[in-house]
Amino acid sequence: MAGYSDRDAVIVGAVRTPVGKGKPSGALHDVLPADLLAHSLREVVTRTGVDPTEVEDVIAGAVTQVGDQAVNIARNALLGAGFPESVPGTTVDRQCGSSQQAISFAAQGVLAGAYDVVIAAGVESMSRVPMGSSVLPGSNPFGTGMTQRYPEGLVAQGISAELIAARWNLSRTELDEFSAESHQKAARATKDGLFDAELAPIAGLATDEIVRPDTTVETLAGLRPAFYNEAIGARFPQIGWEITPGNSSPLSDGSAAVMITSGAAARRLGLTPLARIHTTVAVGSDPLYMLTGVIPATEKVLSRAGLDLSDIDLFEVNEAFAPVVLAWAKELGAPASADLLARTNINGGAIAIGHPLGASGARIMTTLVNALQQRDGRYALQTMCEGGGMANATIIERL
Repeated sequence: MAGYSDRDAVIVGAVRTPVGKGKPSGALHDVLPADLLAHSLREVVTRTGVDPTEVEDVIAGAVTQVGDQAVNIARNALLGAGFPESVPGTTVDRQCGSSQQAISFAAQGVLAGAYDVVIAAGVESMSRVPMGSSVLPGSNPFGTGMTQRYPEGLVAQGISAELIAARWNLSRTELDEFSAESHQKAARATKDGLFDAELAPIAGLATDEIVRPDTTVETLAGLRPAFYNEAIGARFPQIGWEITPGNSSPLSDGSAAVMITSGAAARRLGLTPLARIHTTVAVGSDPLYMLTGVIPATEKVLSRAGLDLSDIDLFEVNEAFAPVVLAWAKELGAPASADLLARTNINGGAIAIGHPLGASGARIMTTLVNALQQRDGRYALQTMCEGGGMANATIIERL
């Protein structure tokens, strides 16, 4: 394990709610998003023993900032959690990577000397605030410049996933095998108690609600393509219509919170850091193939860190869709992509656990920090594709 300096940005606590089904029938549907986030915020200060008066900011990710998730949910949640009125909060949107970006902003603030104690968090209640509901009828969030730049039009993420599957020659069987394994890994991790230390039960939900231990390739094979569109098929004849609900991440509800301090503050407060934030990057990528940003993001963060793929003990690549992870492994790990996948999402990923958009970056970091401790690894790398053609990547080092 590595040591740390007074000015290092270190993770001293990380907690998440179980992930619920993002439907009215889901276990967390009746929990308001601000209360869902407040639960994780309250838990992270309780478990670390840090007085909330020490917290200098709360930076929270949320994607669909409308309705129950409007009006700066970070501030509303921290007040609902009982934090002093003196603690500020801000809400950020980098699409699916929103709370991973919140972690980067928090770490950057510590490294710059602007913070000693800060919480990065995220929330999304997709059952209460449906994805896309912030785009009002008749509105044009893209503007004329972007529309003129891409005159043929961009596509939905599911179509991007189809394009990736076609470009990297990923068959339906490969996608379904990967997805079934995600459920099996998450089910084993749940049964073996590997998530216990990171979970903060709420509303009677103690474990992730979406994981299906009985998922098999055969059951997934019976699902129909989710995004079939005749006009899109004519535009992109290479598409094989391989993406189904079974090899995509499901609608989900959840929240997570990660406390980050300076090394000096950790010592002053008597905290034992779990890891330090080693390197963070964000990249842009082709907005048509918008989910491929994880490839250049991984390359960039490794280059900036002075590390190689072989140095990384564990990877987390968000399973927005199965082809995202498989294309990433093919592109970066060839010819040894199987070895790379063996170190990736070892306790299952978003296809099984769920993908509560604004919460996923912090949820994955919480899971990754714990997995790194459990595996006695040194380095771990997290990356997420994001709407519009972007990705974040973060390397942490166990302490």
